[in-house]
Amino acid sequence: MAIRVLIADDHAIVRSGLGMLINAQEDMEVVGYAADGKEACEKAGELHPDVVLMDLSMPPGENGLTATARLKETAPDIQVLVLTMHDDEEYLFRVLQAGAAGYILKSAPDLDLIAAIRSVQKGMAYLYPSATKSLIEEFLQMVKSGEEQAKYEILTEREKEVLVLIAKGFSNKEIAEQLTVSVKTVESHKAHIMEKLHLRTRPDLVRYAIKKGWLDFE
Repeated sequence: MAIRVLIADDHAIVRSGLGMLINAQEDMEVVGYAADGKEACEKAGELHPDVVLMDLSMPPGENGLTATARLKETAPDIQVLVLTMHDDEEYLFRVLQAGAAGYILKSAPDLDLIAAIRSVQKGMAYLYPSATKSLIEEFLQMVKSGEEQAKYEILTEREKEVLVLIAKGFSNKEIAEQLTVSVKTVESHKAHIMEKLHLRTRPDLVRYAIKKGWLDFE
């Protein structure tokens, strides 16, 4: 099955160029286009794409940030990859808080964009390398204040093991094989971890692991 992508950008020429790039991939197809956030949410509801490629700044009308938050409330299974010109930590954190699974700059190479789409479609978080430093710095500040350590210490040793393996991209089945337990046991640990850390999705767990500094970016 091809990855179904909806492109939301207020510039027609950008939508066209992104469409040609994505449709040239054997495992992807563009199922629709939107010119603003409101239309992106409407089209997503009609077309049920796997990934919405969402421009952050789309005046006039609803911008990408607001649209991302609304879309994740109404269709949490749809992954949002934010495409932006802003290489700024303020935008990065706002994007993650809105529920986006990924963040990539418009200046990024084509291959990076394609890799990002594939990553978020699989339920993995994708952050452009320049964003990593900001997240690690934020984590260090949280550790300094004791907030992050307090959260982590409420996990059992086995839950910590499971969390690390999830963050590294292993499936529930692969984790079960590594830890010599059943898949149901892994799913149970994952549920407890998410409850204790107040997280909701697998990308949330990955973002948490990024803040912990467990994932490396090339």
